[in-house]
Amino acid sequence: MEKDRWVSVDEIASHLGIKRDTVYKWINDFELPAYKIGRLWKFNLNEVDEWVRAGGTAGHGSKIKR
Repeated sequence: MEKDRWVSVDEIASHLGIKRDTVYKWINDFELPAYKIGRLWKFNLNEVDEWVRAGGTAGHGSKIKR
């Protein structure tokens, strides 16, 4: 995948190794960077990767399993 390409919910779920439902939860609960275009959610891989590097869900009180 190209890093500056816009991807769908299914593609971002695969990229992050999570389920589709988790993507929607992270948009609402953890401010996963996403853009709604009509009925579709789109994601920029650079923004999502930076969000993950910055702590993603960890910065919002979730527990990290080690």
